[in-house]
Amino acid sequence: MRTLQRQQLIIRLMAIAGLTLLLAGIWLTLLELGAPTTLSPGDLAAWLRGEGALGPVLLVLLMVLAVVVGPIPTLPVSAAAGLAFGMFYGTLIAVTGAALGALVAFWTSRILAREFFRQKLKDHPMFAPDASQRALFWGILFTRLVPVFSFALISYAAGLTSVTVTRFLLASVIGMLPMTFVFAGLGNTFELHPLWTVFAAGLVLVVMTVMPWLWHQRGRASRR
Repeated sequence: MRTLQRQQLIIRLMAIAGLTLLLAGIWLTLLELGAPTTLSPGDLAAWLRGEGALGPVLLVLLMVLAVVVGPIPTLPVSAAAGLAFGMFYGTLIAVTGAALGALVAFWTSRILAREFFRQKLKDHPMFAPDASQRALFWGILFTRLVPVFSFALISYAAGLTSVTVTRFLLASVIGMLPMTFVFAGLGNTFELHPLWTVFAAGLVLVVMTVMPWLWHQRGRASRR
């Protein structure tokens, strides 16, 4: 028993050390290559374009950092992706980086705290080993579609549940695609109409926040 606990402790310490080294390595690399200190889509896009073939890789790293470190917003990075690489290619790169970042956050919480929550909340429908994978999938997908939920918080919370990695990744990618695509498209028009782009971005956020709630309310009304 003690040997097992010691092994689990070592694994957790290695996970913490690995995450710290990963984030520090990404941050130092971005700073060394002259990443702007602001999150302005225009400044980020100009820097990414100036790095040539390395630009897409740096965008992926920037998105990973933004996802794992919650306070860093991902939407300006998505807009910069569209501005630097175009709507479709920018969306593909941004989604790749966001998916990798989500997996890092997911596995971090799963390794560090999943066992604790499983033991303490074994009768809870979200944390029980036999929890409905379908319900967890739709829950993650719904929260990904609504921009008011923290992308990082959802990833960390999902790691504490019994959802499989495949379902988590699939729900995350499907859920993040609409918003990422829209903001990459808005970023692509930023240089032409900056004020209209900011207005449109705000409108999209409101619509994406309200529509899932209205859809849920309509579903409840139809079941009565």
